Amino acid sequence: MLTTEQNDRVTQVGPGTPMGELMRRYWQPIAAEMELEENPTKEVRLLGEDLVLYKDRSGKLGLIDRFCAHRRVNLAYGIPEEHGLRCMYHGWLYNETGQCIEQPFEETVRPESRFKDKIKLNGYKAEALGGMIFAYMGPEPAPLLPRWDAFLWDNVVREITLVVLPSNWLQCVENSLDPVHTEWLHSRLSEYIKELKGEALTAFPASANARHKKIGFDVYRWGVLKRRLVGDETEESDDWARGHPLIFPNFLCVGSREVNRLMQYRVPVDDTHTLQASLYVHRVPEGFKAPKQTSIPYRYVDVYDEDGRLFWERNVDQDKLGMVAQGPSMDRTLERLGETDAGLIMYRKLLEEQMNIVMDGGEPMALVRDPAENEYIDLATERVYQGMGNNSVVMQHIPMENGDNPALALIEDTLKSWRIHLGIEEPAK
Repeated sequence: MLTTEQNDRVTQVGPGTPMGELMRRYWQPIAAEMELEENPTKEVRLLGEDLVLYKDRSGKLGLIDRFCAHRRVNLAYGIPEEHGLRCMYHGWLYNETGQCIEQPFEETVRPESRFKDKIKLNGYKAEALGGMIFAYMGPEPAPLLPRWDAFLWDNVVREITLVVLPSNWLQCVENSLDPVHTEWLHSRLSEYIKELKGEALTAFPASANARHKKIGFDVYRWGVLKRRLVGDETEESDDWARGHPLIFPNFLCVGSREVNRLMQYRVPVDDTHTLQASLYVHRVPEGFKAPKQTSIPYRYVDVYDEDGRLFWERNVDQDKLGMVAQGPSMDRTLERLGETDAGLIMYRKLLEEQMNIVMDGGEPMALVRDPAENEYIDLATERVYQGMGNNSVVMQHIPMENGDNPALALIEDTLKSWRIHLGIEEPAK
């Protein structure tokens, strides 16, 4: 349980707040690359600030204040030029730093005027990696954009999902620090949903329904390693011996190291909204060739169904249910924590520690500044996800979120290659 003041401190993310200043030290995903191929400007709200993301005609990305300094017009309707974004109202042109570099009428009537030099919007760094666009809003020098392993793998199929959740960022991340919820929110709830529909449970193999016997958490270079024992697992099992990481401060990495990987960020939009940006990566066995992708598809996922109820049938949708059902910003003065919450308690202490480091002028954990270290960062996740053998994982594609998946046919091809590799299916003659 936290006091009101403690709760505000870890949930409020606007400029100048302790948590907002900590979050600004990290690169955060804000869009899929393909979005700017379809429309070169996009409204973005990040850490309580209203911004516009754009790609100019030279290919450079920019992330600047959303409203023109002249008459406060929304620059999401601006015109990308060879270098910068031009306001469509009176032609003021801004570069990626937010500096105004042209004022056509001012320069016509007063050629000697340097008025434009006095005009500067906030501008932040933006870089692309693995089909996503990331933003950095902190002080210079900026850390390197981390090159996590799954963003760099070749011979894979990738897909991106994005969804804005009406929930504070912390309750979304805390879901990932609570392994025990999986046997209830995913397994038991799935059984109940099937019961309501008069169907047999088919979403998960029996091993996924096992009860937890032990959970553990360790702070390491990149954040927190989560460990657990379920069913008849021992401490030699991957779930415990290797664990899987929550990358500080808000990035979950989970999945089978061999077959698939989910890289999932919970990005603070403001104090009551979170962008969940997910990269799904589907691998093929050694010696097989993945289907070719000319671009990495993305889709925005719904939170509510047509009746206004939260989606709750698929795994990641169930996580969203747990997050959103706590309300826009959970009141932690009313919570009663137990043994299942050891990870939450440790993580809140870690947040407090890192906020204090930043407030004292220091550098928080898990930043990357060494180019050699950043060539390829191996997150070393489990080889087999949550006790399920690869045979179970590859038998059929189980959608994690609602909606139509534009990469579905390619994903099915990757799974077929695994079935052939494992001797479950014969190759086509």
